[in-house]
Amino acid sequence: MLWTLIVGAVIGAIAGAITGQKRGCLFNIIAGLAGASVGQALFGNMGPDIAGMAIIPSILGAVIVVAVVSFFFGKTK
Repeated sequence: MLWTLIVGAVIGAIAGAITGQKRGCLFNIIAGLAGASVGQALFGNMGPDIAGMAIIPSILGAVIVVAVVSFFFGKTK
C-alpha cells in the first residue's frame, strides 16, 4: 500500500512537471493514482509495471487528470 502511494506521488509529480503545475504532495498522489486508472483504461498496460501500475499509460493519464483539474479550478502559483 505504501509503495503504491509513493509511485502514485512520483507519477503525479511527473505529470505536474510536464503540465507546469505546482501542487502539493496530496494532489500528486491523487493525480497519480487517478491518472493510473484513466491511463490504463485508455491506453492499456504497455511498458514496465511498478506497484501494479503501467508507467507510460499512468503518466499520460495523470497528465490528462492534471490538465482537466487545472482547467476547472485554475492554475496555482
